[in-house]
This record gives sequence, structure tokens and C-alpha cells, in this order.
Amino acid sequence: MKLFPAIDLLGGRAVRLEKGERSKATVFSERPVELVAELAIADRLHVVDLDGAFGEPRQAALIRQIIGACRVPIEVGGGIRDRATVDEVLELGVGFVVLGTAAVRDPVLVEEVCREHLGRIIVAVDALDGVVSIDGWTKSGEITAIELGKRAAGWGAAALLYTDIARDGVHTGPNVRATAQLSHAVGIDVIASGGVSSLADLAALRDAGIPAAVVGRAIYDKRFTVDDALRVVRGQA
Repeated sequence: MKLFPAIDLLGGRAVRLEKGERSKATVFSERPVELVAELAIADRLHVVDLDGAFGEPRQAALIRQIIGACRVPIEVGGGIRDRATVDEVLELGVGFVVLGTAAVRDPVLVEEVCREHLGRIIVAVDALDGVVSIDGWTKSGEITAIELGKRAAGWGAAALLYTDIARDGVHTGPNVRATAQLSHAVGIDVIASGGVSSLADLAALRDAGIPAAVVGRAIYDKRFTVDDALRVVRGQA
């Protein structure tokens, strides 16, 4: 199992939201680039441009700085909804692009970019009670997580990024059952995201056969270190 520490960007700061709500943002760093040294000992860095997700000017310059400071692959998501933006983000030097809202609103486009950039497009499946949410989690996508996941697998997506919105940023533990169900249903890798608050949570995902997990707030709240998490996901603890 692989570990992907997260940096969520909002207004030039590193923050974590609670259930995706902007009004419940906690600032963890005024200088996100300074977090890279601690986090980039893991397998990949997960960066979310929340400004882009909320339809505001993107954090391209800051993402470029993070890339320059990082020695592991980076995946970037947040408000990437057209071909031009996919190309722009890839040109920054990221390894993977995460598409969420676009997968619901413009599936033809997402299928095309999955095939054009084989192995580099991850489809985000952000769900509340099993139904996908879009537009920064402010609207229902009116499609189930499993249905979207199956479509993405058919498009040739590199993986799915599954977030149970109700558990994101609130330390209640990941939805292991729903993540495993999605993984079994779609036949491609599913990256777990949202709710990890302990090393036991990571062990549960590992034991369920989930290939990777995104971890954010638990690291910033010092519930465990990146080194601790790596030992668990690699079966050394």
C-alpha cells in the first residue's frame, strides 16, 4: 500500500477543510512549500487547488514552487475542468491530474484526455451517502459512486480517488467498507481519501486491499508522523 500526504491550497496557504466546507478551513501553514520536505518522503504528494475548485484564480505559481521542492511524483486536482487546464497542469511537471466535476459534466472530454494521457489521469469520486458531489462538493452530480467509477475504468483512467465527504477532515475514520466495495466493483486502483485519523485506520485500509491512501489532517494534527504511517502501509508495523 502507498501513502500520499496531502497539501490543500487556499489563498496561498495550506489548509484543511471539514467536509469540504470553506467556512471550516483550518490553516496549517502560511508557506506550503515548507511542508514538502516533511511530506515528500512518502510515495507521492497529493495537492489540491481549492481556489480552482471554488472557481477562483488558480494557484499555478505556488504549485510550480511545490513541484520544484518535491522529489516524489505529484498529483494535482481542484477545478480542472477543460482540456486546456489539463495541459497546463501537466506542463507544470506534475505526474498525475485529478478530474472530478468534469467527469460528470463532460464525460466525453474526460474519456479523451484519459486516452491521450494514458496512466496520468485520476478520476475523483467524491461521494455523500453513495452519490457523487461536484463543483467543490456544493452540488449533487446525480450519479452513484460505483456508476461513475465503472465509467472511469472504461475510459482508461489510471485510478479513482474516492472520498467519503462526510468523513473528510473530521477524524472519524475512513469508510473502509464503501472504499472496498468500490474497488471490487470497478476493477482499477482506488485511492482512499478522507477520514484517516489513526495508524489503525491505515492498517484497516491496507488489510482491505486498498492500494493507496491520501492522508492530510492527521499528519498536521500530529496524530502520527509520515514515518509512522509508512511503516504501517508497508506492513512493517
